[in-house]
Amino acid sequence: MAMSACNPKTDTSSSQYKLADPSDIVMYQINPRVFAPSNSLNAVVARIDSIQALGVNTLWIMPIFPIGTTKTKNSPYSISDYQDVAPEFGTLDDYKNLVKVAHSKGMAVIQDWVPNHTSWDHPWIKEHPDWYTHDAEADTIICPQGPGWDWTDVADLNYDSPDLRKAMTNAMKFWITEVGLDGFRCDVADFVPVDFWKDAIAELRKAAGKRSIVMLSEGKRPDNFTVGGFDMNYGWDYKDSLLHVFRRGYPVSNLFEADKAEYAPLGPGNYKMRFTTNHDHSVEATPPAEFTNDRGAMAVYVASIYPHGGALIYSSQEVGHPTPISFFHYVPVDWNAKPEIYREYQHLIALYNEYPALRGKGKLTPYPDNDIMLFEKSDDVNRILVATNLRNETKSIAVPTEWQCKVTNLISGEEMTLGEMLELKPFEYLICKK
Repeated sequence: MAMSACNPKTDTSSSQYKLADPSDIVMYQINPRVFAPSNSLNAVVARIDSIQALGVNTLWIMPIFPIGTTKTKNSPYSISDYQDVAPEFGTLDDYKNLVKVAHSKGMAVIQDWVPNHTSWDHPWIKEHPDWYTHDAEADTIICPQGPGWDWTDVADLNYDSPDLRKAMTNAMKFWITEVGLDGFRCDVADFVPVDFWKDAIAELRKAAGKRSIVMLSEGKRPDNFTVGGFDMNYGWDYKDSLLHVFRRGYPVSNLFEADKAEYAPLGPGNYKMRFTTNHDHSVEATPPAEFTNDRGAMAVYVASIYPHGGALIYSSQEVGHPTPISFFHYVPVDWNAKPEIYREYQHLIALYNEYPALRGKGKLTPYPDNDIMLFEKSDDVNRILVATNLRNETKSIAVPTEWQCKVTNLISGEEMTLGEMLELKPFEYLICKK
């Protein structure tokens, strides 16, 4: 699937640039509002080497479009123009430069796309009111309706309109052909008809020509893949299971059940994105708070990315930012706060990149336990044992017979011998290979 990022209209080619197979993706979510209060696209470019050095191969950029001012909450997900950049973030040329620099550093770029709704002052409201959902009396446009939603700042789009479908697809194609993007993360994708995705994604792949693109659905329906044509969707249920382990004391073995349940309806080549935080979750609590402390955050990251791949890092996570981050306004992050945490993420991702067995296509062999997540990942080349203590106290677990031998500790690089029992300190983890 690795292809050169070269198209007829936007030359973003680089001998270093490769679009990773979905099974190998390490994605970094860029919230521009943690990089700078203005001209944040250029601020991202200024930090691009630090992002690349984490081992990232794909950037997901949150919406950078002009934001509506009517009924506004200043959310970047309230869009008034799908084919421009908000002055707060920079210019279209700044964005093209970011894509070019990312490609030169070997990273693909996907754009957060918001197809379910627009701002109340998007031109379509006046020009094409029939493109929107109306109330029962059919005379008033309504906001999106969903469980617990308070989305009064946006107007719900109605995909019964063929003209809306065409306009939305054309807007997406603009970013592929004119800017050189490598795909999209599609917001609230489960609330947009799947037959739209089938047609739109086919059009996007056609527009990309010889280049490959990757499509990530913010959803969890199996038909994202079977009908829609997405490459990845969200592991929401797995994240919920992680929280149950930490907040409610559920058995750690439940994580294997959650992993199996998420993948059971999926076919070959379909992958879940696994995460310990993102822009939605960090509004409430960042990983050090949600998972007890920095050590808990790292232990649960091991439990998140290695069972089935799909690794994500949210900008600010790599420095252990301790307090909630609202994406509705600028929030400063001290990028030098915890260099040891940065190095730890870097090391974990380096192992992920070095050993294909640890990624999406590696075979998972679980050893269920109440407190320690113990599993083997293997392929034709390597067998790797991963153990992570998800409790804030010392715990022990029986070592599988075939692993009671001399191994290489991939964290320390030292040789060690595993006996009948393995003891791990609070939130300690071990990754080793034969």
